This record gives sequence, structure tokens and C-alpha cells, in this order.
Amino acid sequence: MQRIRATSAVFGPGHADSLRRGRLPLCQAGAVSALDPADLVPADLAHLEHAVALARAARDRGDHPFGAIIVTADGRVIEGLNDVITGHNPIGHAETNLVRDAGQQLEVAELAGSTLFTSTEPCVMCTGAIYWSGIPRVVFALSEGDLGAMVSDQSGVPTLSLPSREVFARGGRPVEVVGPVAIPEATDVHRGFWDAG
Repeated sequence: MQRIRATSAVFGPGHADSLRRGRLPLCQAGAVSALDPADLVPADLAHLEHAVALARAARDRGDHPFGAIIVTADGRVIEGLNDVITGHNPIGHAETNLVRDAGQQLEVAELAGSTLFTSTEPCVMCTGAIYWSGIPRVVFALSEGDLGAMVSDQSGVPTLSLPSREVFARGGRPVEVVGPVAIPEATDVHRGFWDAG
């Protein structure tokens, strides 16, 4: 499998045509290796660490360990946590909850100038929510593939193994994707959670 260094990749309408013709964008050709946190600007790293801290808070309260934030162009921060367990909400993923809350607090133009930072690569459902919100940039720590490797037993409803880049690539507007970013805490927050039964 070819390893490709993660970069800030923008996906939009041109990539959808390539996907339909069976030609994947470069970053889909193989596993994407993680960025060093030093490759991020300090503010982005701090925001990503904030999202990982929210994942820890979600786990500590009994939910799945996922957290996310939206940062607007003027620096306003909105937080989202997973509430699948405590909210009895099968679609209560951090990013979906966050996009819903942000949509009620922000104008469309504010969302269109924001960045979403998340502890783990968004799933297909969350990627769709991000896409429809108009948010143009996503930064994530732990990849969907690395999370999948940590989840030994997928009883119930197994995950959909579909990277967010591929979902965004099929959309009609560009979305910049940065990640994965090698933050040890993003992996640590999942350790032991998924095999606890």
C-alpha cells in the first residue's frame, strides 16, 4: 500500500468527475500518513487539542470519545460532544451535534468562513452534515482507518469505512481537508474504550 503524506487537500467538483471515471485523487491512492503537529500553525494545533479534550470529556461522562469545535473567522468557538449514550441518540456524533448547534447560532456567511476541528476524522454522516453546512475547512487528528484498527469488535452497527476526503470529493463545492495530525492524545482517548464491551 502506498503511503502518502497528509496535506491540506481541497476537494470539489473536478474530483467528483475523476471518481466517477475510476481515477481517485492522489490522497486516495493509499493510506495517508499523519502530519507532525509542528506542521500546523500554533492556533490550529491549539484548536485541534481543544477538540481532543472534548473527546476526553465525552468519554468521561459515558459517551463515545469524540469531540469537535467550530472556529469562526472572528475567533468565536462553538463546541460539540458525542451524546450517543447519554442522549440515547444514535446519530449524536460530535460533528453532527456541532453543525446543528452552530447552524442555530451562526449566519450562513459565518459558517462559510469557519473551520471545523475534530478529534477523529468525521464519519460519512458527519461529513455530509459538514458539507451541507457550507463549512469550507476541516482539520482532524485520528484517521478513520486508525480508529477502525483500534475497534476490534464492531457489534451492533459496524462503521462505514469511507474516508471523509472521498465523500467531500463527490460534492459540488470545494472543502479543504487537513489531517490526520499525529496527536497522541487523540489515540489515547480511545484506548480501552472499544474493547470494554
